[in-house]
Order: sequence, then structure tokens, then C-alpha cells
Amino acid sequence: MTKSLFLSFLFVVFVMVSCQNEKNLQIQKITPEQMLEAIEFESIQLIDVRTPEEFKEGSLKKSQNICITNEDFRDQAEKLDKSKPVYLYCKSGRRSAKAAEVLKQMGFKIIYEMPGGYEAWKEMGYEIKTETE
Repeated sequence: MTKSLFLSFLFVVFVMVSCQNEKNLQIQKITPEQMLEAIEFESIQLIDVRTPEEFKEGSLKKSQNICITNEDFRDQAEKLDKSKPVYLYCKSGRRSAKAAEVLKQMGFKIIYEMPGGYEAWKEMGYEIKTETE
């Protein structure tokens, strides 16, 4: 096999593997325990996709509010780093699942979503922050 033929073969294999990895990208579901660990030990992009009113009532520490139902959700999400993991939550899990799909379509590579959301977090008795903090 000639060198150019071998390099062409490697390129085709690389493209096939890359495309396959792209297709296999899945939104990873995490538990409140896993979310707590990420918040405690990593610098993460933690997004609360609830309404601003809900966010003011209480949220996870280190989170920022980008409401999925606002018209500017995509514009606000574009400000995040697509190459870094994004962690999402809402009140119960429905809106964060929707937001995860939107971010996936936008090209985000690593997306974690916490089913059960803020309600599951509170049930575990984990720390919350309020607007006054």
C-alpha cells in the first residue's frame, strides 16, 4: 500500500469514527448526588432553566438562570463555552430535558441533565441559595 493510499484510508476511518461519535452523543442524566459532587469539586457551567421568579425563590449554588421559555434562550446559551460540560436543572426535569435537546442541537458536546430537578435536590436536603445571598 502506498503512503498516500494509506493516509487516505486513515482519513476515511477518522471521518467515519468522528461521525459515529457525533451520532452517539447522548445527554447524560445525573442524580442530585452526582450534581452535588460536580458543584463541589469542579468549576462548571450550571444552568437553572426555570423562570427568573422561580430562580429567586431558591437555586443551586453556582448556578446561573437562563430561562428555557424566554425568547432569548438560544442567544444567552451561545455565551456559554460549547467545549465545556453544561449541567442543567429545572423544577422537576421536564424543562431541563427540553433545554438539553436545544443545547445538543446548538452543538454543545457534553450535557448533563438532572431529572427530578430542584424538587429532587430539595428532597435530598442539599444546600440552596436564595436571592438575598
